Amino acid sequence: MKINKILPANSVFTEKLSLIDNAPEYINYLGELPESVTTVVAIVGTRKPSRYGIEVTSRIAYDLAKSGVIIVSGLALGVDALAHQAALDAGGITIGVVMDELPDISPKTNVPLAKRMIDSGGAVISEWSKGDNTTFNRASFLKRNRLVSGLADAVIITEAAAKSGTLNTASHALSQGREVFVVPGNITSPLSEGCNNLLKQGATPITCAQDVLEVIAPNLLPSNKRKQPSLLFGDTPAETTILQLIASGVRDGEVLQQQSKLSAAEFSTALTMLEINGLIKPLGANQWTIR
Repeated sequence: MKINKILPANSVFTEKLSLIDNAPEYINYLGELPESVTTVVAIVGTRKPSRYGIEVTSRIAYDLAKSGVIIVSGLALGVDALAHQAALDAGGITIGVVMDELPDISPKTNVPLAKRMIDSGGAVISEWSKGDNTTFNRASFLKRNRLVSGLADAVIITEAAAKSGTLNTASHALSQGREVFVVPGNITSPLSEGCNNLLKQGATPITCAQDVLEVIAPNLLPSNKRKQPSLLFGDTPAETTILQLIASGVRDGEVLQQQSKLSAAEFSTALTMLEINGLIKPLGANQWTIR
C-alpha cells in the first residue's frame, strides 16, 4: 500500500498539528485523510481494560461515530483498539496514530484492524516511514501521544491507572488547549485511579457521548437538545424483559436468566435473537451490554 507523505499544513485534517509545540516536520499515512472540517475526538486508556472499561469505551466511541464524529486513537491494545472497532461498527471513520515506521504497524495483532480502518475510509498516521533511520525507544510512544491529542478537538479517557501512559496524552491535550473528558470509575479499582485523579484536578466528567457533544459539537445533537432515555422493547416479551434488565445494569448471563424468570430454553432463544438483531452485544465471560 502506498505511503503518502505531506506537510501537516497541507491537509485540512492534519493542519492543527502544525500549530502544536514540537510540531512534526512531516506526516506519513496509509489510507485516506478526511477532506473536510469535522469534529474529531481522541479516545485513549489502559491496554488492559476491565469489563467496565470495555463497555464504556465501546459505547461512547460507537455513539460518537454514529453522530458523525471522527475517532482518533493510538492503535494499541486495549482501549485504543476498542475505540477503533466501535467506530467501525457504527459505520464511522477512525484514524490510528502509531509510532512505527510505516508501513510497519505494531502490535502485529492489530494489523487486520488497521486494514479494516483503511478499507473503511480512514487512515493510519505516523511521523516516520521506512528509510528515516529513526531510533525507537519508550520516548517514541510518548512523542506519539502529542499527535493523538493534537489532531482532536477533545480527548476522552475511559479507564486509566495512576501511572498510565494515557495521562501523558491528557497532559499534551491540556497544553494544546483541548477539552479533556474523563469517565468516572470505581474508587476501589486501580484501573480507575488515574481517571478519578484527573477529575479531582478539574477534568470534565462524562457518562455518555451526549455529554461530549453538548460541549464541543451541539450541532450534532438532534435539535441541539439532549435525548431523553426511552424504554427498550424487543420483538417478544422475553426479549423486552432481558433488554430492560441489561439497561438497568444487570450484565451477567446467569443473573439475567434468574431475574428474567425465563426457562433456560426461552432465555437462550431470546438472548440469541437480541444479539442477531444488533440490540445487545457480548463483553466476554457471559457478560452482556446494550449495543
